[in-house]
Amino acid sequence: MAVKDLTDAELLVLGLVAEMPRHGYQLDQVIEQRVMREWTQIGFSSIYFVLGKLEQMGLVTAKRPAEAKSKAKRIYAVTKAGRRALVTQALAALSTIRPTYSSVLLGMVNWQVLERNAALEALQARGKAIETELARLGNIQIDQQPLPDFVEALFDHSLGQLRAEAEWVSRTSAYMANKPWLE
Repeated sequence: MAVKDLTDAELLVLGLVAEMPRHGYQLDQVIEQRVMREWTQIGFSSIYFVLGKLEQMGLVTAKRPAEAKSKAKRIYAVTKAGRRALVTQALAALSTIRPTYSSVLLGMVNWQVLERNAALEALQARGKAIETELARLGNIQIDQQPLPDFVEALFDHSLGQLRAEAEWVSRTSAYMANKPWLE
């Protein structure tokens, strides 16, 4: 049976379960410890929903520990089909480009209705927010040392995107400040 494309949350949770069997609360702890919410959107309440979907798809199984009470947390483990889907979809995620949707694009497309100083100040505020975020993520990266190579690559990717956007904001702010204003 072919597995549909997994959502980002499904791929994340499946990968964590593939590392070792875990229950939902443990998954949330790992997500928190690894600071994964910096680059993916998954809330605590979503974890059990995602686990249920993965179980329905046959990608994970769930068991209660034999010695546990009836309300004990279910431990989820990856199935063979789950491991195959994980490998296939992780490779696809690495090799393909998906569009990203940034709020800055919505602001720029509506530039013509803005007052010049307010628009330029908003771009400058974005630039300052990016600099603050660069420092914050850089500090998290340092605090988490030593990190596995692939985690260093995650930080490098995020920081690289922020640096590119900071450069774009600076260049665009200067360009737009010198253009005749749309009236």
